[in-house]
Amino acid sequence: MDRSTAPPQQHKQPSRKGKRAWRKNVDVSEVQEGLEVVREEVIHGGIIAEKSSDALFTLDSTGSANIQNSYNKIHKPLKADQILAQRSLVPAIDCRKRSGVTDGIVEPSSKRRKSNGISPQEYERLKIRAYGGEAVTKDIVKADAIPKYDPWAEENIGVQDLRFSYLEKAKPVRAPKSLTEAPISLLGSAKVMPAVIKPGPGTSYNPIFEDWNQLLTEEGNKEVKVEKRRRQQAKAEAELQARIVEAQNERVDLLTEDESAWEGIESEYEGAEWLKKRRPERKTPAERNKVNRRKEAERQAKRDMELKRRTQQALQIKAIALQVHSRDATKNMAIATTGDSSDEEIDDRMLRRRTLGKNALPAKPLELVLPEELQDSLRLLKPEGNLLGDRFRNLMVRGKIESRKPISQPKKARRTYTEKWTYKDFTVSA
Repeated sequence: MDRSTAPPQQHKQPSRKGKRAWRKNVDVSEVQEGLEVVREEVIHGGIIAEKSSDALFTLDSTGSANIQNSYNKIHKPLKADQILAQRSLVPAIDCRKRSGVTDGIVEPSSKRRKSNGISPQEYERLKIRAYGGEAVTKDIVKADAIPKYDPWAEENIGVQDLRFSYLEKAKPVRAPKSLTEAPISLLGSAKVMPAVIKPGPGTSYNPIFEDWNQLLTEEGNKEVKVEKRRRQQAKAEAELQARIVEAQNERVDLLTEDESAWEGIESEYEGAEWLKKRRPERKTPAERNKVNRRKEAERQAKRDMELKRRTQQALQIKAIALQVHSRDATKNMAIATTGDSSDEEIDDRMLRRRTLGKNALPAKPLELVLPEELQDSLRLLKPEGNLLGDRFRNLMVRGKIESRKPISQPKKARRTYTEKWTYKDFTVSA
């Protein structure tokens, strides 16, 4: 709208009571501009605010060819992707076999499908996919087979470069001696312990009363012995503390007696007997030589006795070797005879005194169900025990691994910081 034909404008109207507050002075320029915009939209197809989103926008499902060409110039696709992207206009042949329609050729019995509708080839493929196939079985080594890779074998390092001849040659990895030896079982009896022990009949969730009562009696007797030992130790500790208190009281009494004696100013050097004592005289050279000869003779006799004992031990080496050999033979025979015994006779709680390492083996958890915990249904049972802990203890009892304690606070390396005094090393130029 042309400003020359527009009505007079008044942007600020503080009051309408004056003469200037007439209707002709009202500013209607914004209304006129809005009407012009609406007329333009009606001419071009309709008011935009009244149209739906489908009439205003369209979805581009194909994309821009120019953008795709520019992207292909920068990122060239692989040849394999180009081959896979090619599609033939000829439809694929339908190879499905429909029921009731055959080609007139009777299949042999080896190609007949199973009753469940799966061919043998498909069955083998599904089995390999489910159980892993060669990817799982390739790392399994049988007990009587030789593994393909030996980690302790000597590696062929080859010819060393002359440029690095001053460096120390790498030492080959050597297998420890214990690798070729059988593990030492920690059982008190000379029996071979299996990897998994068959549990006793008394530990069942629904045991026979006789077996359960026997197990309950044995465990009760063990706990009684432990309690008696604890009471004896407590009694001995109380007696020791009583003796310590009594000794402290006696010491206090002696101190009081010494103080009372000191008050009387008693001294052993003031009596007449002290004056009558004879002063010890110094030894003559002949007496000193006599004492030295006697000490030398005693040392010589001791050396002769030690030499005689070593000679007797050297003569008894063969007898000792035969004795050790016979003892090992009897032990191996006992192991061979008792190795075929049933798992029920093995008690992994009775261990020998000498263990592997400094730490003792963890005690086996108590496997006993109390009378109020017995249930008559599997649904009422509570999960108990830890298979990982049982397996770990079994490996330690069999001598496969050493018993150790977890390091909660590892020791930190001690470092000493010193200040170099190199700033004092300077030379004065002439």
